[in-house]
Amino acid sequence: MLTAPASTPGEEGTVIALTEKAAADLLAAEAFSPGLPGFVGIAVDLLLDPASAPSGRRPLRHGFLDARSPRVMVVSGPPSPGLEVALRRMADDTAASTRLVEKHRLTVLDQATDTVHPDGPQHALGTATAGIRIGLEPGLDGGGPLGLGRRWNLAHTLTPVLAAAFANAPLRHGRPTGWRSVRQALRRELPVAPPPGEARESWAASVLRGRTATGRSLRDALHAGARLTARDLHRHRDALRPPVAARGHLELDVADRQPGSGWRLPVTVATVLMDDPRAAEEAWEATKHLVDEAELWERAARDAMTDPVLAAAARDCFVAAYGALARQGTGRELRDAVAEFTERYVHRGRCPADDILDQVTAHS
Repeated sequence: MLTAPASTPGEEGTVIALTEKAAADLLAAEAFSPGLPGFVGIAVDLLLDPASAPSGRRPLRHGFLDARSPRVMVVSGPPSPGLEVALRRMADDTAASTRLVEKHRLTVLDQATDTVHPDGPQHALGTATAGIRIGLEPGLDGGGPLGLGRRWNLAHTLTPVLAAAFANAPLRHGRPTGWRSVRQALRRELPVAPPPGEARESWAASVLRGRTATGRSLRDALHAGARLTARDLHRHRDALRPPVAARGHLELDVADRQPGSGWRLPVTVATVLMDDPRAAEEAWEATKHLVDEAELWERAARDAMTDPVLAAAARDCFVAAYGALARQGTGRELRDAVAEFTERYVHRGRCPADDILDQVTAHS
């Protein structure tokens, strides 16, 4: 609770309370370490049944397996030099993690969630849903497609499109919820555009407007007289699960958990659309108008690819992604997998959740 923070002593044992400006300055200073695109990190959540994840951190061949909650374990890979290296490493680690989980007589579910109510609570995003995140270099200070500002803005317009294309959480207790992604429904009130200002300032404003455990924004809590230390601020920041975050690197929460090895596809599409200069320009042209769309995150979660605006943007983005993979000489198997997903879902106005809903309808 912010009103009774876990205090960080100062050099002389005093409690250092942050003002709103000091908090914003600290968040901005820690937001990014600029760098050219190239390194890629991946994190894949595992949703477990029953909810009895073994506690602690386990080293894997390349990364780590951590228990975030009794229901969710996270396979996190190291920063890797390029997309294909990152994918190979994560494939090794997810296979090892699945074997370890099965030894505990647990099942890894193919959906992103199966019990969460679409009306919340917000913390369920981190404790009871499974997603896929990528970590990318933030880009460089300055303009252009590889500039930090452009990449920050592109990440915000691109993520609702990817959320819609890869929606995969339509059920609660085995019954349709009216949403194609209950997980993304928890974000339905988010605006598409980030807070105004330079990327670091924008991130700081985003954290300050993020809700605390009391339901108030951190800014409102400060205005109400809450005492905030650097430790409290970091705890609040790290608990947030926005679709785009500054973690020193640029983090995109790109998609719901996908069946089997399907996690590779949102990672691949998002990475090439962000890191390939030509594809990034094409993705920006396809998505920049989305900042003016009302309730876009709600539409992505509920309607997914049946929304004509999101569907049109997705078609352009997936074509751009495939073109980038072809130019880069990416392996045939991965290119074919992206092409197959594009044909099966994107060009037909469908997403993985529609397959689940079709099965439920067929058995009802």
